[in-house]
Amino acid sequence: MALFSKVINKLKKGLSKSREKISSSLMNVLTLGRRIDETLLGELEEQLITDDIGVTATTKIITDLRAAWKDKKIDTADQVIPFLKQELKSYWPDSDRKLNHANSGPTVIMVTGVNGCGKTTSVAKIAAKLSLDGHKVVLGACDTFRAAAVDQLTIWSERTNVQIVKHAQGADPASVAYDACDAAIARKADYLIIDTAGRLHTQDHLMRELTKIRDVISKKIGDAPHEVLQVLDATTGQNAINQAKMFSQAVDVTGIMLAKLDGTAKGGIVIAIRDEVNIPVKFIGLGEQPEDIEPFNPETFVEALFS
Repeated sequence: MALFSKVINKLKKGLSKSREKISSSLMNVLTLGRRIDETLLGELEEQLITDDIGVTATTKIITDLRAAWKDKKIDTADQVIPFLKQELKSYWPDSDRKLNHANSGPTVIMVTGVNGCGKTTSVAKIAAKLSLDGHKVVLGACDTFRAAAVDQLTIWSERTNVQIVKHAQGADPASVAYDACDAAIARKADYLIIDTAGRLHTQDHLMRELTKIRDVISKKIGDAPHEVLQVLDATTGQNAINQAKMFSQAVDVTGIMLAKLDGTAKGGIVIAIRDEVNIPVKFIGLGEQPEDIEPFNPETFVEALFS
């Protein structure tokens, strides 16, 4: 119970902007003593879409809410928030949130995303978390197009006491991935995390490079990569969903790390991602420090967002 409270408090702090926005908008609709009717449902639907919950998720919520109202299970506005919370918590199966693992040898996590989304910082956070959990982690600095990316990851590796494999700026990213796989195997690492260059879906040569890295990893470690995480910037809202759809066409994205949730009022995008992309959110970023990362848990997330 103490751990649950600690996580809730951390999430409340990180989601403060989103929670304030949602609370403010819902209070305008769910006034004390108001009876549920079609007018209220229409206003609520509009607010949920405005709060980045997404059209698909909002339609389902309103449909279920209307059914509960007509079945006389709920009647007044003060019963809506508890109903919403229970509905949202039921959206994610347990299997959605678990990292995929290798049957033997290192588990390879390939991380991708556009420039500026917080990708390299997210790589460091994931590495730090796995290391703190007692796992041996190796980083592969495959973002060789930007010297700053390799330098940043090197600093993070030193700060979090995680080993790193890197080449000079401009080196072939796939060759770095190759050497990183060798190092992870030789050092008997539990996890190999591959940082890739930031790219847009319109940059065909970079998208091909991403596929090349994936193929090299697969040849070196049979069933790898076991996890392909895409980092999305929560502050971009619906644009993040479009990015997820595009990247999934180039590589099989298996999970999402949603970064910068502390800097946005668009926390509801987590729910929209679940319905519109059907790629599970596995981690959320709540700040700039290595410890500012949490595995995504629907129960604690929904409690913090609607508390």
